[in-house]
Amino acid sequence: MSNRIQSLLSELQKNQLDSMLVTTPANVYYLSNYLTDPHERIVAVYVSTTQDPVLILPAMEAEDAKNAGWKYAMIDYHDHENPWELFKSFLKESGNLPGTIGVEEDNLTLSRYHNIKSILPNSTIKNAQELLSTLRVIKTEEEYALLKRAAELADFGVQTGINALKEGISELEVIATIEYELKKQGVQAMSFSTMTLFGDKTASPHGTPGTAKLKKGDMVLFDLGVVYEGYCSDITRTVAFQSITPEQEKIYNTVLNGQLKAIKASTLGTAVGNIDKAAREYIEVSGYGKYFNHRIGHGLGLETHEYPSLHGNNTLRLQKGMCYTIEPGIYVPKTAGVRIEDMIFMTENGPEILTIFPKELQIID
Repeated sequence: MSNRIQSLLSELQKNQLDSMLVTTPANVYYLSNYLTDPHERIVAVYVSTTQDPVLILPAMEAEDAKNAGWKYAMIDYHDHENPWELFKSFLKESGNLPGTIGVEEDNLTLSRYHNIKSILPNSTIKNAQELLSTLRVIKTEEEYALLKRAAELADFGVQTGINALKEGISELEVIATIEYELKKQGVQAMSFSTMTLFGDKTASPHGTPGTAKLKKGDMVLFDLGVVYEGYCSDITRTVAFQSITPEQEKIYNTVLNGQLKAIKASTLGTAVGNIDKAAREYIEVSGYGKYFNHRIGHGLGLETHEYPSLHGNNTLRLQKGMCYTIEPGIYVPKTAGVRIEDMIFMTENGPEILTIFPKELQIID
């Protein structure tokens, strides 16, 4: 049995749970090594303290799961079949109906909750999402290598975007160039929708790229990441096109210095909230506190945003093997938006910055 499933079983026993039905694609992949986008179909791993695990998936994907290394039982269903009834029959035949079953509460739809209740009316459903989140937060050496490669490809994406900048080009055209060049590098998917924003639009932390044309004096914000063998990267860089005002330059340097202070605060054993505070206090003293309107970062791995959330009140301690982002930003309407984001991997010797694209101010000719 895989170490990951064994670890989950140990956590289930500690929390007095008989079983868990894992349905999110990232957690299914984590336990099964099978990566898929099931669309509306159910794909799940059932883990029980009383029997071997079972993978539930469409019949058309059964061979793919085997090729990915799944060696246990499978409930492979056709589109005309009801997978929940097949799961119910499997449990009855095994004679191991669970008294308690854990689920991922944040991701479980109401219809799937009702399906579980209908086939296991006497079982107690409990939220067990944190069990897997806690297991996933510490990365192995193999996961580190995948994250590092994903970060290298993110660096390449930013360089590609900067190379594409020219007067009159649109945000969407730059994005198309970035993603095309990354596809040529073997990247199958972006880890989230690639963002390139020009001018005033940079002051929207989650702005939507469009047909805006690049002009002299615009700030340009890139936020992008790739999926490499299931693992995600995330980087943000902001540059100036041809010229920059003194106020924009001050904003840029404030963000950069705030980020450097947050990285310096990343030490083994410190509360992750202290990372947020290190950057936020500096930005507030610099006069831009109200324009830094989001947390300092988030965990990163099989998902772009995963546990933990690096907000100022989080008391979770940094441990070796954690991967997270540090991404302060200042967003002043009609003036400029600047965000600088790096992927950080915590080692026994301190933080290693995985995204190494230069972050000193660049004015692109």
